[in-house]
Amino acid sequence: MSDFRSLSETEMKVMKVIWKMGRPVKSNELLEIFSEKEGKEWKGQTIATFLSRLVDKGVLLIEREGRPNTYVPRLSFKEYKKREAQNFLETMYQGSIKSFLATLYDDKISPEELEELQKWFSDK
Repeated sequence: MSDFRSLSETEMKVMKVIWKMGRPVKSNELLEIFSEKEGKEWKGQTIATFLSRLVDKGVLLIEREGRPNTYVPRLSFKEYKKREAQNFLETMYQGSIKSFLATLYDDKISPEELEELQKWFSDK
């Protein structure tokens, strides 16, 4: 887990679009989507920088078939969430689920949620 690096807010925006598309995507497609979505013109270099960072973080793969490059998710959203949760647990609670749950239980968990958790744990 030590090599895991969380995504920034904007990197997550880019990945959510890619995950939602459910297929390999080209940078020019993302430029078009984000220009429409954000209401301002994104520069090609901006999207290229984010895509490069996502490749470096191991979330995307590059398929070099002509120009522009095609990008393919290396992790599903579910896999990313799992890694993010494990990283959070390790960083904040030294990997202890008990410590994490104790923090939540102090004042945040409702009796209904506690009952659901007890059932979930007993089913495991």
